Amino acid sequence: MIDAHCHLNFHAFNKDVDEVIKRSQAAGVERIINTGTKLDSSAHALQLAEQYDNLYAIVGVHPHHADKIEEEGDWVGQLKIMTNNPKVVGIGEIGMDYFSYHSNGIVDPKLQKSVFEQQIMLAYNTGLPLQIHNRQAGEDVIEVLKAHRNYLQAIPGMFHCFAGSMQVLKEALNLGFFIGFDGNLTYPGMAPGETTALSDIAKYVPLERIICETDSPYLTAVPHRGQRNEPQYVILVGQQIARLKQISYEKVKQQTIKNTYTVFKRLK
Repeated sequence: MIDAHCHLNFHAFNKDVDEVIKRSQAAGVERIINTGTKLDSSAHALQLAEQYDNLYAIVGVHPHHADKIEEEGDWVGQLKIMTNNPKVVGIGEIGMDYFSYHSNGIVDPKLQKSVFEQQIMLAYNTGLPLQIHNRQAGEDVIEVLKAHRNYLQAIPGMFHCFAGSMQVLKEALNLGFFIGFDGNLTYPGMAPGETTALSDIAKYVPLERIICETDSPYLTAVPHRGQRNEPQYVILVGQQIARLKQISYEKVKQQTIKNTYTVFKRLK
């Protein structure tokens, strides 16, 4: 399997990142992509990618940090420098987020949109795919992507940890995006604020457009829910997709690996 989105670059793994990577390899996870959420975590993702052959990086600014990024000066330029490294495979996680976090509430949507648009242009200028973050902002995310349709790659990227309405899903697929699923696919019911069950979304998306990820250290799959997530648990995501689609895990594994290489051309 490949874990196409995780955060071994976060503090939760400071003490044992090497052991976590070794456990993942032993479990059969052949590639791990660490994703940045601002400049420092993007730089750390790249640092890890340079340290380990099977690790890669995605660099970008999460909408949660859109109100702080101007303090970093020429942040787009700094990200662009990182993309010169062949271990950087995409721009992300970028997008929009209307969920109110305890730490700072909802960032001004206008700021979110501006930071999102600038990173779409960065992806266009570097030839890299997008890794989209959308939380309860699906319609606006789609609107921005449609407005920038001419600046998307032929295979534009993926929606990380997809959640949203069937209409947003269909729009994302029509734009050519692949759809990422995480450990929360194993959770019963629906997340607060959502109207469509992830199980229904996973059943609808063709296997040829599905990518597996963990979002470690978050969203740990059952039966380990409540513990810190790790890339090795991407296998549980693949197994859940197999159950929902009533196909073999082996088929899911082979196809989702192929899909990940299709989206992220720099992945070796």
